[in-house]
Amino acid sequence: MGYKVVVAGATGNVGREMLNILAEREFPVDEIAVLASRKSLGTEVTFGETTLKTKDLDTFDFTGWDMALFAIGSDATKKYAPKAAAAGCVVIDNSSLYRYDPEVPLIVPEVNADAITGYSKKNIIANPNCSTAQMVVALKPLHERARIKRVVVSTYQSVSGAGKEGMDELWDQTKAVYNPTDDKPPKKFQKQIAFNVIPHIDVFMEDGSTKEEWKMVVETKKIVDPSIKVTATCVRVPVFVGHAESINIEFEDFLDEDEARDILREAPGVMVIDKREDGGYVTPIECVGDFATFISRIRQDSTIDNGLNIWCVSDNLRKGAALNAVQIAEVLGNRVLQKA
Repeated sequence: MGYKVVVAGATGNVGREMLNILAEREFPVDEIAVLASRKSLGTEVTFGETTLKTKDLDTFDFTGWDMALFAIGSDATKKYAPKAAAAGCVVIDNSSLYRYDPEVPLIVPEVNADAITGYSKKNIIANPNCSTAQMVVALKPLHERARIKRVVVSTYQSVSGAGKEGMDELWDQTKAVYNPTDDKPPKKFQKQIAFNVIPHIDVFMEDGSTKEEWKMVVETKKIVDPSIKVTATCVRVPVFVGHAESINIEFEDFLDEDEARDILREAPGVMVIDKREDGGYVTPIECVGDFATFISRIRQDSTIDNGLNIWCVSDNLRKGAALNAVQIAEVLGNRVLQKA
């Protein structure tokens, strides 16, 4: 016996990826509903070999459905998630709306799957920010061995993190560079993204950090350990899919780079590709379509007593969003609902 599953926001990048991953991982689905806003009503999407037509999110009755994967943004989630939850359907939300709610678990299954038991307070589970998700998968096994004191992370985030509009803007501006008469001024991003990098994701906050950077700090503390100090600089780069991160870690205890490499090789969800030769590391374009979080460039930081540097790459539409949501659904099914 399987589950009755809803995917809300099924016509967007993340929603479509959720459907792909549910099919790829053979999630036990008895019935599936795909929802969208009225402007996308009737749009066809695929689930495995099946073609489905989207239904109206605004009028959908969640009664009798087991779980709903939401990829509709915070504003719509604020309206529809409580409606679904009140109908007895567990919401797995990809927006930022509930991530910082103390009554809503924020889950990365490889890191804190046990926290899922807290879902019953609101019938909602939060999916973390894409840049946080891949980082904590790498941090957790190292933290268990040597206790992390501080993390300094610089991100190199692809335009797909800003949705279809971000991807379209990179494509259009790249073409325009070779056609001077076709001017494509920035709309989605603050400055030209083609052949450029932008140290600005989300809005600025009073302390000078951006909200994206703040998210990484707060979410890492909630998911891994509130005692870890985190400072982040988040940068948008002209890459279509795949986020990369340069992570500097300071531990309480010494951790040798060879032992760290061995720990990460055994860690769930992690793939270590770390050869000290030309091309002996993973770049964003190589991680697209993969489930793993890839770790390369593992090396000692000699400027501090117990320091380590790593390079972390992952498909942000997968581990950073859709895959993590499906993995949460798997944990929910296996540990809580237990129908299958």
